[in-house]
Amino acid sequence: MTEFDIPSEQWAQVIEKSGGPVVYKKIPVPRPGPDEVLLHIHFSGVCHTDLHTLQNDWPIPAPLPLVGGHEGVGTIVAKGDLVGTNDTGLRIGARAGVKWLNSSCLACAFCLAGDEPLCPRAQFSGYTVPGTFQQYTLAKAAHVTRIPDDDAEGRKLDLAALAPVLCAGVTVYKALKESGARPGQWVVVVGAGGGLGSMAVQYARAMGLRVVGIDGGKEKGDSCRKMGVEEYIDFTDYASDSEEGSKELQSPLSGPHAVLLLAVSPTPFRQAIQYVRSRGTIVCVGLPPNAELRAPVFETVVRMITIRGSYVGNRQDAQEALGFFLRGDIKVPVKTVGLSELGDVYRALGEGKVVGRCVVDTSR
Repeated sequence: MTEFDIPSEQWAQVIEKSGGPVVYKKIPVPRPGPDEVLLHIHFSGVCHTDLHTLQNDWPIPAPLPLVGGHEGVGTIVAKGDLVGTNDTGLRIGARAGVKWLNSSCLACAFCLAGDEPLCPRAQFSGYTVPGTFQQYTLAKAAHVTRIPDDDAEGRKLDLAALAPVLCAGVTVYKALKESGARPGQWVVVVGAGGGLGSMAVQYARAMGLRVVGIDGGKEKGDSCRKMGVEEYIDFTDYASDSEEGSKELQSPLSGPHAVLLLAVSPTPFRQAIQYVRSRGTIVCVGLPPNAELRAPVFETVVRMITIRGSYVGNRQDAQEALGFFLRGDIKVPVKTVGLSELGDVYRALGEGKVVGRCVVDTSR
């Protein structure tokens, strides 16, 4: 069995007060409990949820101080006594991923139905328990995602590119499944140029869907086209709450079969019902702070529109989402920066300047 020299201290980015800034400093390396594994994190994606955690602007406040992050890929370097020795995916030295859902009870009605994120006892990486913006982190063995050494063609995996699959990839893949859209049908991805959106476009294409991307600016438009959208709508070309953009969506398509709302502003949530096809589905994924979802009852009923929320995914969804990456279907561009530069990434996220996904390298 491989043995690792585990240090007593590590570098981490710590949220010490709401609104930040994060503090880059050394903290103790934790030791795994009986049912936990300790991972040496190599790369971690940066999600808009991490910005909400920093700002502490969700209805459920995060306990501070806290290490954020929930898209981590690393190597198992230690494990508790109850972690099976016969499971090669959890052996010392194996690759594994840490997701938003760090643990659940696995015994309640939600867990038994495959809805582990809804478990009343669920714990969340980088929100209720320390996350992946540190060099070593803990996770419940039952919930880590097993990662092979090579892709489906036997090539060495790009771990930096893989990291965002563990949250962004799982989240949008699950949302597309929840939409019920079938191959050949149209889906609108709102926020298509961002981290979630870039993933959503590629997963949708890999699932046989036709994609319209909505976002703001030429740079994001160029990125969306590279990802595979057939049409791109720049919302900055229209006044706020204008109906012209909705008409443009309806004109060539008679309305899309599904809309994925990945945006972090409330306006797109009000607009979607104006252009979704009758019998279409609106899937809410983004979490604008203090936003409300409203829809005209008459139109919702007589057009038989479905509005639903989609919240990350379960363990099986994670393995399926990873499978698309391993087969080479998901190639979202990532920008890799050092863990020490996380504060700069937060600022860029807050200003809407991140195209694709940012990933931190914990070694620098």
